[in-house]
Amino acid sequence: MDIPFKPITLDDRGIIQSFTLPGDYRNCDFSFSNMCSWRFLYKSEYAVVDGELLIRFWIEDGTRIAYMCPIGKGDLKKSVELIEQDSLANGHPLCMLGITPAAKENLEVHFPNELVYLPNRDYYDYIYLREDLTSLKGKKFQSKRNHINNFKKQNPDYEYLPITPDLVPHCLRLEHKWFKANDPDTDGDDLTFERRSLTYALQNFEALGLTGGAIRVGSEIIAFSFGSPINHNTFGVHVEKADVNYQGAFTIINQEFASRIPEQYTYVNREEDLGLPGLRQAKLSYNPVFLLEKNVVIKKPANGQ
Repeated sequence: MDIPFKPITLDDRGIIQSFTLPGDYRNCDFSFSNMCSWRFLYKSEYAVVDGELLIRFWIEDGTRIAYMCPIGKGDLKKSVELIEQDSLANGHPLCMLGITPAAKENLEVHFPNELVYLPNRDYYDYIYLREDLTSLKGKKFQSKRNHINNFKKQNPDYEYLPITPDLVPHCLRLEHKWFKANDPDTDGDDLTFERRSLTYALQNFEALGLTGGAIRVGSEIIAFSFGSPINHNTFGVHVEKADVNYQGAFTIINQEFASRIPEQYTYVNREEDLGLPGLRQAKLSYNPVFLLEKNVVIKKPANGQ
């Protein structure tokens, strides 16, 4: 059968989250906000077939089709067979991305020894306990507490403000400053793509179901962060920006925002490090409770060759 894929739009949040929020998959790829705000790059589409949510997108500069693991209460085996037929009809062998150990376990029930799992450390998600990010208790967080104390000493008048429509232009101004401070020639396309996604997210904040906050010192927004629920117990932090001229700005926005994430979310997913050494060091410094492995999955060649 032809799968009735259609582009993901803001209007599809309800139907997509009816599958993702009750589910057990906590990788950032299942965030509706991420799906929608990056659709310009990946041409992301979805379909619901027999109780399963199917997600299709394009990778490698739009030359290769890929899928996420089907999610829902339908027949997983049938759903994977459907997307494989769809992939072959588009001239590509089946390729699924973002396959976590939980998804692998489900797939192996139906396709034992038929799939190849290729992990990539650069795309593992960093998973933290919300309570750790909020309290920063213990010796392992001593340096973070020092950064916060120094920030508060130097900026006693700072305010934490929830992101509202009137703050969006100020956040975009800070993002522009951050963008100029990071040499676009280094990772030009990546930074430009991130900027486009971030701008879309801020301009469609409520429709995407985002929540966030900003730090104001005087009349200036010097840091902001935002995110959204991924599933019933995991909240995703999608963006965090700060003016590095304010020592401790990243640390204070991290804690202030984490402390306002609802208590139903035990875990916080702060997404991947993309293999960038500085980003990896920063994410590890917050002591993740675990790294969420993610795999590229392809079918084994016929006859095991």
